[in-house]
Amino acid sequence: MMTSRDQIMTAAIQHLNEDPTASMARLAEAVGVSRATLHRHFSSREELMIALGHRALEQWSQVQRAAGIIDAAASADPAAIERALGDLLTGLIEVADAYGFGLTDHAMAVNPDLLRRSDELEEHEIALFAAAQRAGLLHASLPPRWVSNVVYGLLVAVRESLRRGDVARRDVPRLLIDTFLHGTAPRGNS
Repeated sequence: MMTSRDQIMTAAIQHLNEDPTASMARLAEAVGVSRATLHRHFSSREELMIALGHRALEQWSQVQRAAGIIDAAASADPAAIERALGDLLTGLIEVADAYGFGLTDHAMAVNPDLLRRSDELEEHEIALFAAAQRAGLLHASLPPRWVSNVVYGLLVAVRESLRRGDVARRDVPRLLIDTFLHGTAPRGNS
């Protein structure tokens, strides 16, 4: 049976979400190909991780485009910004779930191309968070980059909670958005 590069990447993603430190031998076994076949497509684990990183960043970019965050941030329209913010957070849940291993993978954190693209995408979100602050939708005293880091931390929490089965998948959008917008303090507390 012929296995395409795309099929290998999809199966590797699923296995890496269960075992983020899996070796090439374990990945080949999980994917259902020989190590030689896996190595024909990816000469090393790092090459595979970088390819998966590019794929994850494209998914992140697609979420941003679908949410319309660049136009919403430029519009200064509170309703458009709020809608884009909700769509972004909801869309990022799927990316964090599908590519969760990449949120903390070392190869993705040191590759210059991945870092450049990641920084570019993050800047789009920071612009949205700053616009949301100006529109009164987010706390204005927090640095927008801090807000971006909070979202990243929440996405790691999404990944871990789903991986461990701590929360129901259907509850994740509500939990993420509610925690992001309101924190964990009881309502009415400052």
